[in-house]
Amino acid sequence: MKKLKISQKNLGKTLREVIKLIKKGGVIVCPTDTVYGLITDAKNEKAVRKVFKIKKRNFKKSIPIFVKDLKMAKKFVFVNKNQEEFLKEVWPGKVTVVSKAKSKKFPKGILSKDKKIGLRIPNYKITNQLLITNSPLTGTSANISGKPASTKIKEVLKQFKNQKHQPDLILDVGNLKPSLSSTVVDLERFKILREGEFPKRKILRILRTI
Repeated sequence: MKKLKISQKNLGKTLREVIKLIKKGGVIVCPTDTVYGLITDAKNEKAVRKVFKIKKRNFKKSIPIFVKDLKMAKKFVFVNKNQEEFLKEVWPGKVTVVSKAKSKKFPKGILSKDKKIGLRIPNYKITNQLLITNSPLTGTSANISGKPASTKIKEVLKQFKNQKHQPDLILDVGNLKPSLSSTVVDLERFKILREGEFPKRKILRILRTI
């Protein structure tokens, strides 16, 4: 399990190396705008399977994806006018939306049993620069299932230490700002499925304006 300390000086070179690793099916621990996450190519079946092994997660519990922009999101889910207005208010940011998937060409573990998919555009420079691969990335937290997601790098390292299945690379930017995981919203019904870092009151206020 290799760890790289990220600085402004080595950021460009490191991200180029990381993109190459992701294209080869590597799994990366990466900082995000919420907590540290496990990032890999969401279209690569072997890589997605590895994420589940690292997390010790049941395949029946699907994981969300990161997308580059609204245009990419529309490739994977249907978005009407009201839904688009909502997404423009909360993206990029700490809101994951769940909707019926247009495409079923995703590995097991990305689509739920009812063929829905969770997705969001993160608001974090490093994560967003990795999305220039033009492929969606997995957007699940970097933790063993049942243990808490974390913004603290030492806690993340501790969880994966001595595990049989480990990430290929950890990008260390130190401790992130304290944050909960993203808020999850059913995009079809505008129903809050999980309140996270993005407050429920702000969601409701946005919904009243669209």
